[in-house]
Amino acid sequence: MVVAPDTYHLPPTTSLSERQRLIADSRREQNWKRWGPYLAERQWGTVREHYSADPDVWTYFTHDHARSRAYRWGEDGLLGICDRECRLCFSVALWNHKDPILKERLFGLNSHEGNHGEDVKECYFYVDSTPTHSYMKALYKYPQAAFPYEALVAENARRSRADPEFEILDTGVFDGERYFDVAAEYAKEGPNDILIRLTVTNRGPDAAPLTLLPTLWFSSSPTTTATTNGSSTVRARRAT
Repeated sequence: MVVAPDTYHLPPTTSLSERQRLIADSRREQNWKRWGPYLAERQWGTVREHYSADPDVWTYFTHDHARSRAYRWGEDGLLGICDRECRLCFSVALWNHKDPILKERLFGLNSHEGNHGEDVKECYFYVDSTPTHSYMKALYKYPQAAFPYEALVAENARRSRADPEFEILDTGVFDGERYFDVAAEYAKEGPNDILIRLTVTNRGPDAAPLTLLPTLWFSSSPTTTATTNGSSTVRARRAT
């Protein structure tokens, strides 16, 4: 269905340029919504990746598996984007030089581990996005100390349903403001021309190491095909 441009009910603060992008997209003249925040924060532990006779969806594909197994029906990443068919993906990977693994996706508890069911145990925010995703911004808070994977699992397993959940803020890993703010901003020059700015701020009192790995990859899905969305050229430019 093609929605007529005059049916959009947008707030008066919407810019003229964004209105024009919406009109071009609704008329299918330009595919402004091809790229957006469609990349999952976690693909592990979902029914989408449960393809076995074992009825236990939660434990078939765990967070520990995610760094060494390929997904079949999607991808995931941190502060990432992809095209609407999840063929080409971009996200960031982080390492604070304390964790045993890279921080590539959100961590959480499955339905068996959380005392109130499944729950993501992270600190992240979606800050902004226009209707066409011509501008997007997200923020992730990454501890400078080792991420408390084991403590979150163990303490939530110990608690009953009558107890409050044990959250990442309860672990003390953010005490003293010792964490990094990692912000990802995306701005579209055109439907397939996207500028990416990554900003890292040390909120702690002391200098701390951080390795930042911008990552671009193609989906492993066997059904990925090129259709009518046009072509894209990947270029990298380093801001100074």
